[in-house]
Formats: sequence, C-alpha cells, structure tokens
Amino acid sequence: MTRTLALIASACGGADTRLRPELVEPAIALGWRVAVTFTPSLGRWMDASGEGARIQRLTELPVRHGARLPTEPKPYPMPDAFLFAPASANSVAKLALGIADNQALTAANEAIGTPGTPVVVLPRTAPPARAHPAWAGHLAVLRGAGVTVVDQAPASWTDLLGLFAAP
Repeated sequence: MTRTLALIASACGGADTRLRPELVEPAIALGWRVAVTFTPSLGRWMDASGEGARIQRLTELPVRHGARLPTEPKPYPMPDAFLFAPASANSVAKLALGIADNQALTAANEAIGTPGTPVVVLPRTAPPARAHPAWAGHLAVLRGAGVTVVDQAPASWTDLLGLFAAP
C-alpha cells in the first residue's frame, strides 16, 4: 500500500526553485504518493511560473492552495506524514497559535492534532523574524506538540525525507 506524504509550502525563499527537484521528485522516487498544498501567496507564485502545473503532473493529484467547497469531496484521504517546507515566519507563528486561515494551515493544524501523525516543519525566515521575542516561543509550542522543527536548514531539502519512515 502506498503511503501519502503531505507536502505543505509557503511563500518564502527557495519554494519556487527547490520544491519540485529537492522534495517532490525524490519523495516520489522513494515510493511516496505526494499531496501538495500551498499557501495562497505561494499558489500565485507557482501558478504564474507554471511550477504548480508541473508538480501536479508529477503527483497526479490536485495541487491545492484554496479551500474546497463543502459539497466537494476531499481529493485524497488523510496523509500518513506531513512536511511543511519551506515555512515562512508568518506560517510558523500561525501554526503555533492554531490559526487555520488558509488550506495549507488547516491541513497542518489537523495533522498536529492527529495522534501518531509525524509532522516536520522547516522554517525559512530572515534573521529579523528570528530575533522577534515571540519566535522562540512559537518553536517551543510546536516542539511541545510533537512537531519536529528543523531549525538549521539542510544543504539539500531532500535530506528532510530521511526524517520519515520509508513508505
């Protein structure tokens, strides 16, 4: 049985150039079914560049960045694992506070609230955001909820896939 990896990404450095080659393609090669959800801002970036369509062709699943209508079925069952990479300072703060004001944060918050579901977050934030007095608290809340926060970016985002058991 193929396991599903939810890949959630927000609009920050590297998302437009690194997401497909360093996460989507390697995850598929490892045997994952990859379900991709972008924040609304990143969805606009990826649609404008054509990258969203390229990722959708690879995954054979809808790439989401907007909410579905209540009458529309969920496009796939609850994923087995969640990777939020890259996660902007805004997304990390909202996630720590349980704010689910877009599809990406709704999915991530549900994952954190689902016992036994591994969640990994890779913050991609500028030094001024990390210097904000609330930053350390946001990371502590996420870690306290069982989220693996990778606060030192790996050389290749592909390394993040090693944090999950193989499908």
